[in-house]
Amino acid sequence: MNVIILAAGQGRRMRSGIPKVLHPLGGSSLLGHVLATARALEPRTLIVVYGHGGESVPQAFPGAAVHWVHQSPQLGTGHAVMQAAPALEDGVPTLILYGDVPLLQVDTLRRLGAGAGAGLGLLTVTLEDPAGYGRIVREAGRVVRIVEDRDASEAERQITICNSGLM
Repeated sequence: MNVIILAAGQGRRMRSGIPKVLHPLGGSSLLGHVLATARALEPRTLIVVYGHGGESVPQAFPGAAVHWVHQSPQLGTGHAVMQAAPALEDGVPTLILYGDVPLLQVDTLRRLGAGAGAGLGLLTVTLEDPAGYGRIVREAGRVVRIVEDRDASEAERQITICNSGLM
């Protein structure tokens, strides 16, 4: 499989000049944990899309067997994936991860990847109070779109199945 790790975000809520993905946790950076998990999947292609913090992100991982892609300007998640697309290997599934989610488990990602045969696998969460999260909108059991909370209709805000961002 291909793995894309999105690591371009600024992380304003962290109130730090350090790129969000380089913040330390348990002896490694957030991105270091995600890279280790991704490598355990033995992907054919491992791509990290970076932006905020510039070259400090790839410089934090000298010699890493990673295809680094710089996203500039940073125009959101979809744009980041588009920047990685030219480096993807054709004919194999692509797993999209976030570089600031360090507690991912390999088994969870393997199960998610097993759903790729259906065309799209999403890791979702059901929340009692889904305020602020993107909702998974389905029709006849099929995912038709993901709508952000701020863009959701009143009916869509009643949906409790939310997007984790991992697909």
